Amino acid sequence: MRLGVLDVGSNTVHLLVVDAHPGARPLPAHSHKADLRLAQLLDDEGAIGPEGVDRLVAVVHDALRAAEDKGVEDLLPFATSAVREARNADEVLARVRSETGVELTVLTGEEEARLTFLAVRRWFGWSAGRLLVLDIGGGSLEIAYGMDEEPGAAVSLPLGAGRLTASRLPDDPPRPEDVRALRRHVRAEIARTVGDFSRLGSPDHVVATSKTFRQLARISGAARSADGLYVQRELKRTSLETWVPRLAGMTAAQRAELPGVSESRAGQLLAGALVAEAAMDLFDVETLEICPWALREGVILRRLDHMESS
Repeated sequence: MRLGVLDVGSNTVHLLVVDAHPGARPLPAHSHKADLRLAQLLDDEGAIGPEGVDRLVAVVHDALRAAEDKGVEDLLPFATSAVREARNADEVLARVRSETGVELTVLTGEEEARLTFLAVRRWFGWSAGRLLVLDIGGGSLEIAYGMDEEPGAAVSLPLGAGRLTASRLPDDPPRPEDVRALRRHVRAEIARTVGDFSRLGSPDHVVATSKTFRQLARISGAARSADGLYVQRELKRTSLETWVPRLAGMTAAQRAELPGVSESRAGQLLAGALVAEAAMDLFDVETLEICPWALREGVILRRLDHMESS
């Protein structure tokens, strides 16, 4: 059957259409994406303002039309941290439901981490052993660890690249004192969780997902997206440590000229790099591998599992 997953994230609203059935690998058929940056549309009281809600409703309408055009039989719509943490989340969800008919499921941060972990486990298989999975989104950082398809530990931290850029790096290029303050903040937040994971033992394989990690790997020399899903892509901590001060000295426009860095994400790449560097350092990771599957694929795989068991 043809499934569609509609991901209302902190940076983008992304419709992914796949051809899938239980027991088979989902095959991508279409991708429809709109930059919305909900995390940056919050007002001083933490609510998504009228303009932001209007734009969200319009983008969901566009995604529905695209899903219909592509013959989607079943749509799986969900929202993550930007909607989850908005002060007026209930009103936003009600407006989307009344004007589009779409009932957005709001995932908790832990659910995000667990579904992403499932996707990574299926991609690498059992031979990967104990997995440590890192995922930097626009609004949050997810960390998960485990031996099975369900992680033994999973946590979500408010350390998304978009969120941190909007709240802590207001200047372009950023002021050195702001970069140092953000570095301290990120490391303190991650350090609080390290002990919970360390007690479970050392991972056999460390994996990262998300656009932020893919862009950091690309500027560090990893293969282009055009080279295909099955090319191994890695990010080394030594390379990241070299790039962080360089990114800190660049404007967003200068970062956008780097290989693989989109103009829409260039402004938040430094914050993402600081989070990635801190996570790799505090978890003592020298090299991690980039996984092309993440949360959206996890949502699809979970749905297929339920279909198979019903």
